[in-house]
Amino acid sequence: MQTPWGDIRVNDAHVHFFSHKFFQTLVTPSAELPAIQEKVGWTLPPVDPTRLAGKWTTELNKHGVDRASLIASVPGDESSVLAAAAAYPNRFFPYAMVNPTAANATVAPGLKAICLFPAMHRYSLHDTRVERLIEAAAAQGSALFVHCGVLTVGIRRKLGLPSPFDMRFSNPLELHAIALKYPRTPFIVPHFGAGYLREALMLGDLCPNVYLDTSSSNSWMRYEGLDLQTVFHRALDVLGPTRLLFGTDSSFFPRGWNSAVFEEQSRVLSNMGVSAADAQLILGENLERLFT
Repeated sequence: MQTPWGDIRVNDAHVHFFSHKFFQTLVTPSAELPAIQEKVGWTLPPVDPTRLAGKWTTELNKHGVDRASLIASVPGDESSVLAAAAAYPNRFFPYAMVNPTAANATVAPGLKAICLFPAMHRYSLHDTRVERLIEAAAAQGSALFVHCGVLTVGIRRKLGLPSPFDMRFSNPLELHAIALKYPRTPFIVPHFGAGYLREALMLGDLCPNVYLDTSSSNSWMRYEGLDLQTVFHRALDVLGPTRLLFGTDSSFFPRGWNSAVFEEQSRVLSNMGVSAADAQLILGENLERLFT
């Protein structure tokens, strides 16, 4: 992709794969599914996840993005991202949300990362059920993606669905002892900690296996009076360029890949004087090093 540093290989560490099963899980009865498009203006995905994967492949090609992490965004939808990755093995890294408190919680073989949302599912990361899941993920070489900080789910708000989340379970420091216990397992904290930047940086400083992803508009910055350049300065000062993973938080069609996030973040990094080599690490190479 053409960037302020020239042609750079760009990978996106944070794309939600809103599959047909995602919408079936979110909206019951399924007979109401056609109303979603009219209500929120989103295009409903095809039933076959490989067709949605094909659509994402076309979209990434259009923008010059090489690879992306696809997140199955409801528990139990692992098969969708695994099918997408099997159909396009050189394009996608499959991630899946897992609720450790569910009776059937497992780590599906082939997942590059399991995604934990403690505030959404209202559990402590030190719950024994979480420990069993992390141990299973570590044993098969999967990373742990752990959402901390402020959590809002746009589609739930648009549909008027309740979001009874509990931010007591959102502090990145809850990961400290866990990341130390599994030093060979990568732990990814998205959105710079989503309002817990200080804590996320403390965690990353103490645990070299912790990565931050840069995704979304990072609207949490208003809580601390920060701008994106300051956030990047602080993150680079503590973690360096090798543990930042560029991401957009793209999710739905017809918007597709959220190029505005890339444009803003690349502009900020360029204005900071980040070298081409470091930009390549952040914008693409770090993600590939984790999973290839």
